[in-house]
Amino acid sequence: MISLIDGREKGIFEIMNSLQRPSHLDFNEENEIVKDIVSNIKKYGETALIDYIRRFDKFAIDDIEELLVTDAEIDKAYNEVSYEFIAIIKKAKERIWKYHIKQKQNSWIDFEDGSQIIMGQKILPMDRVGIYVPGGKAAYPSSVLMNVIPAKIAGVSEIIMVTPPNSQGNINPYTLVAADMVGVNKIYKMGGAQSIAALAFGITPIPKVDKITGPGNIYVTLAKKQVYGYVDIDMIAGPSEVVIVADSSASPGYVAADLLSQAEHDPLATSILITDSYELAEMIKQEVEKQAATLPKYDIVRRSLKDYGAMIIVDNIEQGIELSNEIAPEHLELAVQEPFNLLGKVKHAGSIFLGNFTPEPLGDYMAGPNHILPTSGSARYFSPLSVDDFIKKSSFLFYSKEALCHIYQDVAKFARTEGLEAHARSVEVRFK
Repeated sequence: MISLIDGREKGIFEIMNSLQRPSHLDFNEENEIVKDIVSNIKKYGETALIDYIRRFDKFAIDDIEELLVTDAEIDKAYNEVSYEFIAIIKKAKERIWKYHIKQKQNSWIDFEDGSQIIMGQKILPMDRVGIYVPGGKAAYPSSVLMNVIPAKIAGVSEIIMVTPPNSQGNINPYTLVAADMVGVNKIYKMGGAQSIAALAFGITPIPKVDKITGPGNIYVTLAKKQVYGYVDIDMIAGPSEVVIVADSSASPGYVAADLLSQAEHDPLATSILITDSYELAEMIKQEVEKQAATLPKYDIVRRSLKDYGAMIIVDNIEQGIELSNEIAPEHLELAVQEPFNLLGKVKHAGSIFLGNFTPEPLGDYMAGPNHILPTSGSARYFSPLSVDDFIKKSSFLFYSKEALCHIYQDVAKFARTEGLEAHARSVEVRFK
């Protein structure tokens, strides 16, 4: 079910060449479909959007107004979920808020030469953002919390959520309750590339947003990529992935369960074990097969592990960390005796889980850090979704005449070096 790669006495790049990893860059056919959807919605607006919602969401509507979730629908959702679920959402909200509030930045101001020069930076929230929450057959209320809470902390005044309905036009009640509890302003029943285009361009009454965040399928991902520039986006996300670096102290049962928890996401999900113990790898392999047989999503798990799963034997754990840094995984688990001794050596990972009692699903729901993370090796240059994603910065500057007098000739010479005569004259005119 899962391949075993002997990487002992081999270089990092040789091992990397033996790994199969899916990429969002390889979907040429889907990209052409998305390009048409985005183009048509930009050109034809409401007519195209209604057509695509009927075709892809299977929701028969005649007017865009029908897409807006009503207060009555939210009230009905509360009656359909348990008090236990509401209590869990409250607890998760508190923990996620507590983590993200520490990310908030403040504006600053600096004075020089007795206030002759004043410089600073303003931290400003975005006015309006759109968040995408997967729906349809699966519901992800956890993604609602992870998108909305950092936006709220940043001070975003209007949060628009889109999520796919079923064919009757209903949204999963758990998703609706979560959205209401964290203060989403408006919820629209639509999914796929068409919803991303609608948020990017604005189709009355759906307002144009400044930024779109949130995970989705390949069509959503490609649509976000195509509308970037009209709006900002969080990142280009691919299939989910985990790398587990384990030494002989790791529990085979725990590690197997964590590999499977990632594999059940998607046939394209990647689950990789890196260990310096051949015996441990063999025990984990047996546990994977045993536990997988009892999972409801066995077919998905089997395909994921067969195509993209791997157990890699390395010479030592330090080499394992080097290999993990090269992979730059979305999730990294350090199932080792002394995980904090390795933390400083990790350079590229979306989120890091330390020790045998910190499984990746803990971060998906309740711990506090964001679960919207860079994938497909993009942890080398992308970061987890955070409060920073929902702010923008403006610099400001003041010079008195006296302060400018000390520097204007340097500015003029600099400008002329670049062939910009008008720039030079702009500062010189103030002293002629």
